[in-house]
Amino acid sequence: MKHVIALDVGGTGMKAALVAADGSLLHRARRATGRERGPDAVVEGILDFAAALRAHGVQHLGQEAAAAGVAVPGIVDEERGIAAYAANLGWRDVPLRDLLAERLGAPVALGHDVRTGGLAEGRIGAGRGADRFLFVPLGTGIAGAIGIDGRVEAGAHGFAGEIGHIVVRPGGLDCPCGQRGCLERFASASAVSQAWAEACGDPDADAADCAKAVESGDAGAQTVWQEAVDALADGLVTALTLLDPRTLIIGGGLAEAGETLFAPLREAVQRRVTFQKLPLIVPAALGDTAGCLGAGLLAWDLLNTSTTSPEVTA
Repeated sequence: MKHVIALDVGGTGMKAALVAADGSLLHRARRATGRERGPDAVVEGILDFAAALRAHGVQHLGQEAAAAGVAVPGIVDEERGIAAYAANLGWRDVPLRDLLAERLGAPVALGHDVRTGGLAEGRIGAGRGADRFLFVPLGTGIAGAIGIDGRVEAGAHGFAGEIGHIVVRPGGLDCPCGQRGCLERFASASAVSQAWAEACGDPDADAADCAKAVESGDAGAQTVWQEAVDALADGLVTALTLLDPRTLIIGGGLAEAGETLFAPLREAVQRRVTFQKLPLIVPAALGDTAGCLGAGLLAWDLLNTSTTSPEVTA
């Protein structure tokens, strides 16, 4: 059965699947990334995992994978197939596409994890049918994927969509990027966790705890939450002004709060828009499978550049 390998590499774990031509998932697997062993071990672990997936296809499906799609974090040169930098994994300038192609004996597409997840959300998830969308996952940091007619824009240098580094509070908290007052220092899941832990005096409290406290009517939690929502709305309206998306998809850990986040966020964005067209603001649909599903789409795109890629379903 003709199939491709889809592999999503995260800071601590890897998710993978073998994806058929009709979009069905024929096999799923997970492994630890193994970053505690260093960047060289991480790369070798990715290659070994891909080889094991190839072997599974041969043994159980009767043939080798026709291609592979791989999503990785950090700075990615998709055109040259190089994983340029990832702080969490410690690597620099890894020619991952070529290494994988050599190990697998098949063509490989390499993508940025957020843009790859955005590709899946745009084609088969919450943005399905939208010609222009912006996917913004709110996790440890904040990134973005700019969707245009079924593809995701990488930018001239691979930095398109870095909405988390829009300055929303000039002179505010220092950001590892070198600026001060960046959006992700105020509205990411980790930022809310830190703010709520300080406010409630519990160092183990996190963003999910803050959301629960908001729902129970805790005034302190509501203050922390609203400050994050206001910062997020400021950043999003800047993005809306520049990009004019039809659909705005919010994902990541903070989006798991559901309407506790979306109700005040929609209101805050609406208060800020003037001439801009208000987009449909919706939660992401694919959860933590988006990166893997998007990697499958990358692989099929590589094989079917002149046809519509199949729809991968969770």
